[in-house]
Amino acid sequence: MGTKYTDQIQTETEDLAKKLFKATFAEVRPISGHSADMIVLTAFANYGDRIMSVDKANGGYPGISDVGYPRIYGLKFSELPFIKRTFNIDIEKSKVAIERERPRVVIFGASLILFPHPVRELSEACHKVGATVVYDGSHVLGLIAGGQFQDPLREGADVLIGSTHKSFFGPQGGIILANNHETKIRNEVHPAIVDNAHWNRIAALYVALTESQKFGRRYAVQVVKNSKSLARALDEHGIRLIGKEVEFTNSHQTIVDVTPEEGVNMAQRLEKANIIVDVGVRIGTSEETRRGMKEKEMQQIAELISRVYVENEDPKKVSRDVVKLRREFEGIEYC
Repeated sequence: MGTKYTDQIQTETEDLAKKLFKATFAEVRPISGHSADMIVLTAFANYGDRIMSVDKANGGYPGISDVGYPRIYGLKFSELPFIKRTFNIDIEKSKVAIERERPRVVIFGASLILFPHPVRELSEACHKVGATVVYDGSHVLGLIAGGQFQDPLREGADVLIGSTHKSFFGPQGGIILANNHETKIRNEVHPAIVDNAHWNRIAALYVALTESQKFGRRYAVQVVKNSKSLARALDEHGIRLIGKEVEFTNSHQTIVDVTPEEGVNMAQRLEKANIIVDVGVRIGTSEETRRGMKEKEMQQIAELISRVYVENEDPKKVSRDVVKLRREFEGIEYC
């Protein structure tokens, strides 16, 4: 008793999510994108079934690979054939692999994602063998909300899941969206995967959804512009990037072409200059965009990165210019 207001918050948040993503069903209780993955795999696959996705070696999410939740839940994992040169799924080879492997679930989306995945081109092959098509939009959900990357639920995906705290600028958490299968999904949420939902986070998600509804398209357009500008500038400074021959990126990510050892070294050196990247090395533009930075600042950021990584300048010296640039953008935009 006494929870009718938190129930109302959840209901109104889900209604807003359905409107924004053009879905008939939304579930906002997962506390992370990984929890959303677990719920969907539990709902649509049984012990011993096979799933397919991009392998972690090609930027796929490790949490749904052979070392992640599928191992715990007893699922067999097969990778979707991948073309590293264009950094995307190989459509023709994947059609053959899907027909051969006959997976129960096929998951598009990845942790390293530069270009839209071929959902439209492969969904028919997936459905032909009885597979549920899931799009894990954890990293690109803000771009999907802004209509600037792809529209999985209109391209053949049965379910769209994601994190709400990456390119989508909300609180840390997860979301599940679909135009069918509501009962099947809801049955695996509580109490199997999520017991006590975080309703303060759900209230914050409502605010973020409201912002995205009003400003999300302008934000997403600028994120992609910034990403492309940053990639071109980094390339001009002699930094090797993945996807050069296909114009680097259509997402919020730019990926530096490094070995794992080089990635760790680069990330550590840049951190000393107050420039934060992961060891991937993925360089994202979502945060800078929300701070109001545009293409001009992307040129400056590329130069700062180059001074550390290419020219071997003292990171502490570069850090002073990083701080100076950052202090020019103290506000938050698109809100």
